[in-house]
Amino acid sequence: MEMTSKGKVILALQHVLAMFGATVLVPILTGLDPSIAILCAGIGTLIFHLCTKGIVPVFLGSSFAFIGAIGLVFANEGIAAVKGGVIIAGLVYVVMAGAIKLFGVEKIRSFFPPIVTGPIIMVIGLRLSPVAISSSMYDNGEFSPVFLLVSAIVVITMIVISVFAKGFFKLVPILVAVIIGYLVSLPLGLVSIEEISKAPLLGFEVKALEQIITLPRFTLSGVLAIAPIALVVFIEHIGDITTNGAVVGKDFFKEPGVHRTMLGDGLATIVAGLIGGPANTTYSENTGVLAVTKMYDPSVIRLAAVFAIIISFIGKIGAIIRYIPEPVMGGVSIILFGMIASIGVRILIEAQLDFAYSRNLMISSLILVCGIAIEELPIYGTITISGLAIAALIGVILNKILPTDI
Repeated sequence: MEMTSKGKVILALQHVLAMFGATVLVPILTGLDPSIAILCAGIGTLIFHLCTKGIVPVFLGSSFAFIGAIGLVFANEGIAAVKGGVIIAGLVYVVMAGAIKLFGVEKIRSFFPPIVTGPIIMVIGLRLSPVAISSSMYDNGEFSPVFLLVSAIVVITMIVISVFAKGFFKLVPILVAVIIGYLVSLPLGLVSIEEISKAPLLGFEVKALEQIITLPRFTLSGVLAIAPIALVVFIEHIGDITTNGAVVGKDFFKEPGVHRTMLGDGLATIVAGLIGGPANTTYSENTGVLAVTKMYDPSVIRLAAVFAIIISFIGKIGAIIRYIPEPVMGGVSIILFGMIASIGVRILIEAQLDFAYSRNLMISSLILVCGIAIEELPIYGTITISGLAIAALIGVILNKILPTDI
């Protein structure tokens, strides 16, 4: 279906809305500035598309995997040490991209067949589901009927538009749902009008400018705390690119190649480190948008990246989006995260895997339970490994050592 310029603008804004909540949350939790994180997401996405020949519809945002390490280094050593650690993490990505190029995509693919990638993708969506429910129903840990009402309206709006709408409106269920949710939230007192009014019209706040101009400092403790996490995120990157390819119906392992997608993440993270933002990664939220809208044009993602850059410089617009009420984003997330988990199920069905074989049962069972139940495990000091990475490692190892005929 041919998309008009106006249509692309609306779809791009929808992608910005989808990534905004999570991208802003990371700097809020670590002490970094949200506007810089938005700027880094936009610039990083354009870098990614340059590295991947502009054919992979991926949006980059702040990586949750680095929250603990960045927060600790920022508190103990300041923004300069954080910048140094993030830059080295980006270099680790680049080195890994070179290794993938050296050994070949088929060698890498053999570690990630459908019996591994299907459950991993399911885990990616299901691990995020408690966040969606919490945002939809709970206000500071207390059950809120008001939150539930708003999130339910958002979910119902998305369902009605996705299923029953015709033409262009069928492509923008998220945008319409957010607008309706915002309007419903206004009389309920859920919109931070005072915070929006205090935001500057243009430019960054002083704190943000200080973070931008501070030169990076490469301390041993900062680098050791932040950089090794890139080794863990590699497996999550494989899962995200696999998910994106499954949604779009293309094999991005072959073209442009996973070495290019990893290089895109790495260069984007290096730039983020130089500016003062968190490490970048591919965003499941935006893959969910692709799944809902079935509009896979990468140029829409690039337009969204440009909008993110512009928004980072416009305080008022950034504040309006930054203060989208929590239950509104929670309602949207319920659908998006569920779509991601459902894509994992689709991969298993399309591969026609026979679960009468104990091998398949054991691999999928361990991936699902470990990936969902384990939040993170400590490795050394403040360095941890996520349950998703643990589950992926278990799946990869079992797939290689278990016979295929049992």
